[in-house]
Amino acid sequence: MRAFALFISVSLSLVASGSLAAPTQWRQYSATIEQSRWLLSENSPIHCQLEHEIPNFGKAVFRSSAGKALNMDFELAMLRLPDNYGLAEVLSVPPHWRAGERTKSVASMKLLKQFNGDLPKKTAWTLLTELEQGFSPTFYYADWHSPYDKVVAALNPVQFPTQYQAFSQCLSALLPYSFEDIAFTVLVYESGGDQLSRESRRRLSQIADYLRYDTEIESIELQGYTDSFGGRWMNEQLSIKRAENIKAFFVAAGVAEDRIQIEGFGERRHVASNETSLGRAVNRRVVVQMAKP
Repeated sequence: MRAFALFISVSLSLVASGSLAAPTQWRQYSATIEQSRWLLSENSPIHCQLEHEIPNFGKAVFRSSAGKALNMDFELAMLRLPDNYGLAEVLSVPPHWRAGERTKSVASMKLLKQFNGDLPKKTAWTLLTELEQGFSPTFYYADWHSPYDKVVAALNPVQFPTQYQAFSQCLSALLPYSFEDIAFTVLVYESGGDQLSRESRRRLSQIADYLRYDTEIESIELQGYTDSFGGRWMNEQLSIKRAENIKAFFVAAGVAEDRIQIEGFGERRHVASNETSLGRAVNRRVVVQMAKP
């Protein structure tokens, strides 16, 4: 018993000094050649998304959305979200058959508690370029659930080129405006009647193009107005007619009729003086306001 107690005492001393510290264990996650799948999961003029599953770990996601400027982001979606804050080193690792090529350091990715990892546009494009050249973007970080483990998660470039080509074609077809660009729009009219100005017709066509693909529009409010020329009752009816015409246009574009509300205010609530032709032109309008959940 005395010898056993002495053994325990010595062992505890060695652990405290680091002499018996457990070796680092690397948990590695990557799709095999047979498992490697790249999927263009969203392919429309308002959203492009390219995914790659990492078995037992999660998936890597590249995405870009319609907008004035080309955008891109990368998300490392993990089945077990971080339980603390940390950093993941992002390296581009050459395939084993390209002996002599060096591993490249790409970035450090912030890991936030209970959030997936993500990377900004420039780094996301770098990862795509490395995959295109046959390299494996790989993420290294300390595990939060085990003090002995480090995690390695890698993207497999096998099967990447074909889906990347389709992803690139999707990117080139993205609309040059986003939901935020059209969510609040003022359409203006020619004098006397319900004929939109040329610029407003172009704008309305853009909105219709967008609505054909975005199924998440929750509601659209249309508020019609006129200038002060004509009788008050006739102006109110004209403002309602203008809003109803825009509603019909949106319904034809695929928006459910019950999601569109209209109001006609006639010559009330003018935003410019009705004493000038320029002011009256501003007051002849339909205000479009769209909302998402």
